Amino acid sequence: MTAGIAHDSTRGVAVEFDQVTKSFGPVEVLHGVSFTLTPGRVVGLLGENGAGKSTLMKILAGYEGLTGGELRVNGQPQQFRNSRDAEALGIVLIHQEFNLAEDLSVADNIFLGHEKRKGLFLDDRAMHAEATAALAQVGLQVDPATKVRRLIVAEKQLVEIAKAMARRARLLIMDEPTATLTPGETERLFKLIAQLRADGVTVVYISHKLDEVERVTDEVVVMRDGRFVTRTATADVTRHQMANLMVGRELSDLYPPRDQVNTDGEPALRVQGFSVPGWAQQASFEVRPGEILGFAGLVGAGRTELFEGLLGLRPGSGQVELAGHAVHLRSPRDAARHGLTYLSEDRKGKGLHVAFGLRENLTLMALDQYARPWLRPDAERVALDTAVKDYGIRTGSLDVRASSLSGGNQQKLALAKVLQPRPKVVVLDEPTRGVDVGAKRDIYFLVQRLAREGLAVIVISSELMELIGLAHRVAVMRAGRIVATLPADGLTEEQLIAHATGTAHADA
Repeated sequence: MTAGIAHDSTRGVAVEFDQVTKSFGPVEVLHGVSFTLTPGRVVGLLGENGAGKSTLMKILAGYEGLTGGELRVNGQPQQFRNSRDAEALGIVLIHQEFNLAEDLSVADNIFLGHEKRKGLFLDDRAMHAEATAALAQVGLQVDPATKVRRLIVAEKQLVEIAKAMARRARLLIMDEPTATLTPGETERLFKLIAQLRADGVTVVYISHKLDEVERVTDEVVVMRDGRFVTRTATADVTRHQMANLMVGRELSDLYPPRDQVNTDGEPALRVQGFSVPGWAQQASFEVRPGEILGFAGLVGAGRTELFEGLLGLRPGSGQVELAGHAVHLRSPRDAARHGLTYLSEDRKGKGLHVAFGLRENLTLMALDQYARPWLRPDAERVALDTAVKDYGIRTGSLDVRASSLSGGNQQKLALAKVLQPRPKVVVLDEPTRGVDVGAKRDIYFLVQRLAREGLAVIVISSELMELIGLAHRVAVMRAGRIVATLPADGLTEEQLIAHATGTAHADA
């Protein structure tokens, strides 16, 4: 075990859920869930968004109270008042959505609420040393004194994991831990999980990446619609069977068939020699109406930053043409007026205002359509009703906040929002991050429908099979440059990785 972080291998945490129920007001979201967690096992917890996985784990970690049934830890009934009660027993949850204080340092975040003291004063030296050890364990090489707001998304994810390690977890809940990590960082995490298992730590691994579940877990528990469905050894179930169990039906043809792209006429978007200082250099590409163009690359390759520069969110320079006309885009609103919209990779931070209602979120980018001269809530409500049907957004009511939706339905709402201005080109940055396999399929078919209707669609994704299955062509970025643009037919993950890492001859 890495020095500095120790676990008591003789006292793992055993958990029993016995007919657990949970209600929010009149709505029951967990219906008599019963199963056990055994010390020293890695358990994959599977289910669609809204299946109740996160709610159940929040009960276990002390963030929610149960409504009925019983939670037993090491044979003793527990009703945690808060997360500190759970952490006192070694139960720690790594949140899917970051739970970090942006203006504090990395070390401050790791020990927030658990500060070390020397007499009346904080022991900064001890916290710095232990933070350094925890960061080394997860493979993050940053100064613990660095402010969290200066970190990229992948680094913030590793800080969340390091924070859990510093709490000396004996039961560790990981909710989509690799969503923002590079392949190398993911490999280090898997080695860490193997070491935790060897030390007797219980690990609950929640992920929609079924290849990871297949590789890293000993057994899987499947939930659907707030109910326990099955528990089985991972070795006894295939990925395809996992997906079918999650959605409750046969799930085939994950990706829609690709239509032919008309190569006549002007590209919908043409970019030549575009640079974003520190992130992208001399990027050139084009995408045509009806085409889906994928963008691949490792974290830090500059994909997101390139498009933020194109939309005026970062300083950038180069030639940009929309439908054959040169444009200089000063802001996302300006870009939307010219027919280009962008769905951020940060769904809750930049994509949606989760404290707002569904209606307010949907029409935010197209208020000029609904405020002539005053805001018309009735027209907004008609638009929301249409969007809910068109994009398959599951909600019990149109009058709830966006925060009440599951991750997949939040993503569909965010997608509907960026399509409200009726763009000609739409950029989707990590459109299926953190959503279940059923919602992924819905989004893939929606993207194909947009292309069939004549939109030019750009998809930035860290899931290589997603790009291969969905796009017509895939552009690969490395160190801020587009090093290859490849037809998707016959393309393999190995080829994309070779270009992204520089081990293949790049023939752009």
